[in-house]
Amino acid sequence: MVKSAVGTMRVMRLDHVSYVAGPDGLASTVQRLGGDLGAGFVDGGIHPRFGTRNFVLPLAGPTYLEVVGILDHPAVDRAPFGRAVKARTERGGGWLAWVLSTDDLAPIATRLGRDPRPGNRHLPDGTELRWHQVGVADLASDAQLPFFIQWDLDSAPHPSQVGGGGGGVRIERLEIAGDPQRVLDWLGDPVVDPLAGVAVDWVDGDEPGIVAVSFATPHGSVRID
Repeated sequence: MVKSAVGTMRVMRLDHVSYVAGPDGLASTVQRLGGDLGAGFVDGGIHPRFGTRNFVLPLAGPTYLEVVGILDHPAVDRAPFGRAVKARTERGGGWLAWVLSTDDLAPIATRLGRDPRPGNRHLPDGTELRWHQVGVADLASDAQLPFFIQWDLDSAPHPSQVGGGGGGVRIERLEIAGDPQRVLDWLGDPVVDPLAGVAVDWVDGDEPGIVAVSFATPHGSVRID
């Protein structure tokens, strides 16, 4: 479990995990993962700033699983998230990132020396979902590190609430290749158990980042690597 010393509490929790579509394409990847988990994904729409689109599986937590793919759009090569998805796509797809949400992004941005960047997603019904994020550019050099997000939920619900939200699937374990102390330093002090209820195994890997995620489902545990 990822923890640090307790000082003035800052709210931070696991928000979602991102998986990049493989060579069979976004629709086939979504169908395969949905079959593995016994659950249906929802069309999440388009990220116009990033040149990507996604499908979302709401989970208990509230968290969600995102499957993302690139579009034929110039934003892919301009935006850090688009470049990260494109690079992972070219390596055959797979796990991209784990993401922590916070109710106050400003102190994290200041501590890390990063500027919060806006993000948005156009949902299929035309609603725009908005947020700010910090740390996405660091995925390219050190994918073990989560990035941080602060939602603006005035116009749309959190993705874990789409279609009623929750469901019978939850994240139970992350397997991450990397250095736990490096991640603790990145999270900063204090952070109070942002992965409450989710175990973390630090494993060997050819490169840092998520190796696998295990999900508790009504039909038993499912590990996706």
